[in-house]
Amino acid sequence: MAPRILTLANQKGGVGKTTTAINLATALAAIGERVLIVDLDPQGNASTGLGISRHDREISAYDILVGEASVAEAAIMTTVPNVAIVPSTMDLLGVELTIAGQGDRAHKLRAAFKAMEDMRINDQEVSYILIDCPPSLNLLTVNSLVAADAVLVPLQCEFFALEGLSQLLQTIEQIRSTLNPRLSIQGVVMTMFDKRNNLSEQVLADVRSEMGELVYDTVIPRNVRLSEAPSYGKPALLYDLKCAGSQAYLRLATEVIRRERRLVAA
Repeated sequence: MAPRILTLANQKGGVGKTTTAINLATALAAIGERVLIVDLDPQGNASTGLGISRHDREISAYDILVGEASVAEAAIMTTVPNVAIVPSTMDLLGVELTIAGQGDRAHKLRAAFKAMEDMRINDQEVSYILIDCPPSLNLLTVNSLVAADAVLVPLQCEFFALEGLSQLLQTIEQIRSTLNPRLSIQGVVMTMFDKRNNLSEQVLADVRSEMGELVYDTVIPRNVRLSEAPSYGKPALLYDLKCAGSQAYLRLATEVIRRERRLVAA
């Protein structure tokens, strides 16, 4: 089967997109999936957080988007078993200028995935592709939404959460109606939840009231170990498996797979 492509998107920064991409990929791999992360953020935090130094990023997501390399050529195995990554470089800052005048500019990533032949990790086909988007609704994010089967939305438990979410939902609907009719919302994951803070509880209740069953049961807590892990070039699940953040991402991976199986069955 072709891999399921999930894009992690939110135009707001600091909501936990990269943390979720890294740790969800690791959790999925821990329960038997083979995962490819595509780092589409010019900051390259997903690449750094998985221990890929800038010197090792000879071929990157930029090369894929401009048609100079295939996905398999750009992918690098990480120290996490069954997880590979297409790294990011600062070249991505200029990709819009490079492809802006091309009629298929929104379909570059989708075409690269379609051309992907026999992408394997440990001699088995990739089962999930997770795309880590930049914190904006630019051409990179549009490419990820056009290429994806579904969107996973990390949402911080803060006052303006719903305001940012409504804008993203409008963009998703526009992409679905014009460029990618198969696009759906896999789910909304609430991040940086602080049970000692009444605001976190209120935001969670508001989002559940607004989005219903789209909100995952799993809530990602505000957790020091999650914040520390990237500085060691590791996902939190390898840095401290027993911490609350790692355990939450394992539960989230189970929910994601359950929803995916339900979608396939339907």
